[in-house]
Amino acid sequence: MSQPHYAVSIKVDNTVPITSADAATTTTAVTLEQCPPLLVKKLSDKSRLPTRGSAFAAGYDLYAARETVVPARGKVLVDTDISIAVPAGTYGRIAPRSGLAAKNFIDTGAGVIDADYRGQVKVLLFNHADADFKVDEGERVAQLVIERIYTPEVVEVQELEESVRGAGGFGSTGCT
Repeated sequence: MSQPHYAVSIKVDNTVPITSADAATTTTAVTLEQCPPLLVKKLSDKSRLPTRGSAFAAGYDLYAARETVVPARGKVLVDTDISIAVPAGTYGRIAPRSGLAAKNFIDTGAGVIDADYRGQVKVLLFNHADADFKVDEGERVAQLVIERIYTPEVVEVQELEESVRGAGGFGSTGCT
């Protein structure tokens, strides 16, 4: 059996101004709450449970259930042959694997898995290279990152409060 997973919340008491000399005695409360599990159903004998590459990995590796080819400058849906139930208050985000992106120009797309979705998890792979890319059965094709969500009520307003940035969009902050 694996070790239980915990979410850690750290709260610092900032009600009293402190100096650097006082920093070592600042009140800090640490809360540990056990994380609910990620439920996974294998849909075939070719499926593999998601795994984490290290203790501090943010995502779970997802595996291809069968061999497929991502055409040059094209895209393909890769079967994982698993379905999942993410914990309430979270969603699953399909993210690229850095090695596939850096070495093979392979990226992922359309990667949101809602908490109420129970169908097969599929991974949309884009090939930005000029050659076909072969995905082997059992190959890690993407990461599944579980993220907390906040879904506030939508309220229509006539005006929005001004901000420093304003309406500046793509490239407006000087970043390239």
